[in-house]
Amino acid sequence: METTTQRTGRMPEDRCIARWRYRCLLAAGYGRRKAAEIAERRDIDLHLAVSLLEHGCPAQTALDILL
Repeated sequence: METTTQRTGRMPEDRCIARWRYRCLLAAGYGRRKAAEIAERRDIDLHLAVSLLEHGCPAQTALDILL
């Protein structure tokens, strides 16, 4: 069976969104592992995750809130 990536050379939309979320989380200050974990979780609000760090919340506390 041929996937969307094979037919069009593009990533499926969910994968693109997860990569974009990951980059935003890294830029906000999350470590690679936790950024990847949060990026894959569509039930976690990206804007809240970024906002917590922007407002001075320590990364571990933000993770405790989000996860």
